[in-house]
Amino acid sequence: MPKAIEFKIPCENRPGTLAHIARILGDAKVNIFALLTTTAGAEGAVQCIVDQPQKARKALTEAGLAYKETPVLHIKLPNVPCALARFTQKLADKDINITCGYQTATKGARKAAVVLAVSDLDQAARVR
Repeated sequence: MPKAIEFKIPCENRPGTLAHIARILGDAKVNIFALLTTTAGAEGAVQCIVDQPQKARKALTEAGLAYKETPVLHIKLPNVPCALARFTQKLADKDINITCGYQTATKGARKAAVVLAVSDLDQAARVR
């Protein structure tokens, strides 16, 4: 299913912050599938997709970390030139706006993992 829950965890922009958050999730046996970190001055945020959202909620809450949940599109696309362009054009053709996105793949991988926050998740999840 291409829908997922993204956790956005506000944090300080300092060494060790990502390690701390990753340790909290790892100790709870939560695997991180996708990750984006951003900073602005002294503040930052970690956005992640995990394999077990319920366990992540519990671990983050018990650690006293604030977080926001956002439903997002989490899909795999062919790891070839223009695959992202073709897919996002299909979204645009349906007037679906993308408000945040990130992608990763390794050299030689057949697929790329893409995370997109969109204006109409249900409709976007049906786009092929």
